[in-house]
Parts: sequence; C-alpha cells; structure tokens
Amino acid sequence: MHSTVFERHRPTASVVSNALSDTRHAVFWRDDIAQPEHPRLARDMSADLVVVGAGYTGLWTSVRAKERDPDLRVVVLDARTVGWAASGRNGGFCEASLTHGAENGIRRWPEESAHLERLGRQNLDEIEATIARYGMDAEFERTGTLSVAVEPHQIDWVAQDPGFLDAAQTRALVDSPTYLAGAWERRDTALVHPAKLARELARVAGELGVEIFEHSRVTGLTEADAGTGLLVRTAAGAVRAERVALGTNVFPSLLRRNRLMTVPVYDYVLVTEPLSAAQWASVGWEGRQGIADLANQFHYYRRTADGRILFGGYDAVYHPGGRVRAAYEERPSSFETLAAHFFTTFPQLEGLRFSHRWAGAIDSCSRFCAFYGTARRGRVAYATGFTGLGVGASRFGADVMLDLLSGEHTERTALRMVREKPIPFPPEPAATIGVELVRWSMDRADHNEGRRNALLKTLDALGMGFDS
Repeated sequence: MHSTVFERHRPTASVVSNALSDTRHAVFWRDDIAQPEHPRLARDMSADLVVVGAGYTGLWTSVRAKERDPDLRVVVLDARTVGWAASGRNGGFCEASLTHGAENGIRRWPEESAHLERLGRQNLDEIEATIARYGMDAEFERTGTLSVAVEPHQIDWVAQDPGFLDAAQTRALVDSPTYLAGAWERRDTALVHPAKLARELARVAGELGVEIFEHSRVTGLTEADAGTGLLVRTAAGAVRAERVALGTNVFPSLLRRNRLMTVPVYDYVLVTEPLSAAQWASVGWEGRQGIADLANQFHYYRRTADGRILFGGYDAVYHPGGRVRAAYEERPSSFETLAAHFFTTFPQLEGLRFSHRWAGAIDSCSRFCAFYGTARRGRVAYATGFTGLGVGASRFGADVMLDLLSGEHTERTALRMVREKPIPFPPEPAATIGVELVRWSMDRADHNEGRRNALLKTLDALGMGFDS
C-alpha cells in the first residue's frame, strides 16, 4: 500500500487549527443575496401541474412547463424555502455530462453514449441561453474544468485526453506542487453562483405565472375523490391536480417504490477569506476554470467572484439509518481533513484562513446519475438520484418528467438511460455495512495506485460501480 500526497506532505496541526479558528458554520452563497419570500399554502386550490420541491429540479420543471404551455396553471410546493437544500449549497459546477462522466455513460449505455454526450452539451447550451434570455444574475461562466493528476498512476488517466497538459503546463495555469499532469476541458463545464441560480429560476418562474409556496411540506399524495385527478396534501391545504412532478431528490420519496433507490451522502465544503494580490500571484491561478483531482475520494475547487477559493469534496459520509439531519452538517474531522488537504495543495498560502464551512446531503443512487419514471398511471413523474451532478442535469431531468407526463414518445424518453432503473440499496442495517465497505474499498484503491479490489470489481459487474 502507498501513502497519498496528502499524507506525505501533510501540514502541521497548527496550520490547520489556525486556518479554522474563526470559521463560521454558514453557507457562503447565502451571504450576498436577498431571498424573496413566498407564502405558505393556506387553502385548498387546483392546478394543472403540481411540482413538489423548489430546488433546481422543481424550478426547472415549472419554468419548462410554462415555456411549453403558458396557459398551464403550475404550483410549486416546498417544505422549506427556494434552494434551501443542495441547490443552494453546492460547489457551483454546472456540467454538460448527464451520466456522471463519459466513462460511466460508455460503461452502462455504450450504444447511446455519443447521443447522451450530445444531449448533455445541448442541455448546457440551453441553460446558458435561458440565463441570457431572461437576464438571470447567476454568475454563469463557461470556464471548463482542469482535471489534475496528483499521483503518478493518475497521469495515464489523462494522457490520452485532447486537452492533456504535462506537469509544467499544468502548473503554469495553477501552481500546486501536487500537480503531475492535467487536462483542461474548456466548454463542458460552467461555474454558477448556486443560490443566485435558484433565486433567479424562482423569479423567472413567478414572472411566467408559476405560484410558489414555501414552508408547505407535502404530507401525502393520493387519488382525489371520484377519480378527479390527484390530491397533493400539506398541513394547511391541498392542491388538486391533473399531473404531479416530484423533485424531492435527497428527501424521502412520496413513492414507496423509490424509498430504497437513493441514500443521502454528506459532502463538506470550506471557503477561504479573500486572497490578497500577492497570494493570488503565488498561486498563479489567473483563469476562472474549476479544478478537480482524479482520486476516488476527490476534491473540487474554484474561485469565487470576490476572490476566495471554495474547496470541497473528499469525504462522502453516509450516516446509519439514511436520514437527513442538520446535526450531520457539523463534522469537525471532515473540515480538518479538507483544511489539511488545501494546504498540501497550496502550501504557499499558509496563514490563509477559512471564513465559511458547511455541508449538504447528496441524493446518491447506485448508477451515479439520475433516474426517471412514472407512477399513478402516468400522472406522476419523478427525477432523482443525481449523485452530485444535478446543477446542470436537473434541467434535462425536468424535460424528461414533462415528456413522460405528456405521454409523448420523444428522443429523451426513448433513451435506455431514461427507461432503466438503478439497483436499489439494501435496507438497514445492510445499507450502512455496504456503504462503509465501499468507502473503505475506495480509500484502499486510492492507496494502491487506483487498483480496485474484488468488491468494487463485483459492483462494477453488477452495474453498481463506484468511482469519482
């Protein structure tokens, strides 16, 4: 077994503790935005379409529904507020991939992988066009991603990439002693301000005539009396609707059949204080591209508009029982690990402090990308299991749900990727045991030149392969 660069060049404990000493537990993206309030649902009403969830999936669904048919009455219901969960606290990487990377798509759906890549790029183009058309202030930047090899065995993983860069070329873009090679993909990733994107989607939805209700947790989804559609119930009112789209993602599904299809995995993030001009010069990061390394337990990082560095990833923590709880967002060991890895990556920034720390739950499924389907004789549609790739793919998921609810055969509904379902996770306590074994195996692979053990190879063969 081999040590990783983050173990070979770990900073001192004092560097880490000093950097975390004044950190606030708060989502950085919420600091600089005014979030309009939406009313609670306090009466019974009717609609053509009810969307459950006011994150990206639900908001894109409501916008796309009105763009398709402006006369539809569309209602969005959320248990908290617009963009409160993953949509308002992610790293802001908006990717073209619909399949969690090209390799995952090729492995699972080889005959349609090229089609999926085309649709993914088209989806990202349409996101960019939508932001421009409605004048959305979302800090959208089509910057691409710099993928970096930080261990010798990872160099081969990027060597055949069209954007391959050797160590010197990579460090000329961003100077880290950990970089051994890289590949810069320039068009298939954009950066966004996550909370602003959610806010702006809600604004556009409202201007198109969508009615949004916050603090209106859905407690039930049943058939309405006398077969007159569906009834979406909350504590203070219900909406009778012809169609329902579910964008609940990491939260327990309203459909029992999907309860074991996803698990909540917690991701942790740090943001630094603003860097000085001298600190930026020491890093040499003059571009705006996002960065990710190539380990199973990978890091993602990016610049913010006001000159900070967001640094997240590595730990992906599942808590026994599969619950979503605020208490899980505070995990000192994960923040200490991230801080240590940050200063291994950029030792020249020693002395820099982190201003914010936070976490969020990711709706992870066994195939690592969203899955889709219908229930209640085609009147309910769902898209879930984005596994950390929902910033861009949620718009595609919205169109899939609307296609499915329309009953029309489209190029999206014809995809095997859309028609197939992932393998469900086992019930507890087997789920906890299984997830921990997989995490251990992924860590072992990172310490063994990327070699996957028998468990990971078996999961690969079963269509439940885990990688970065």
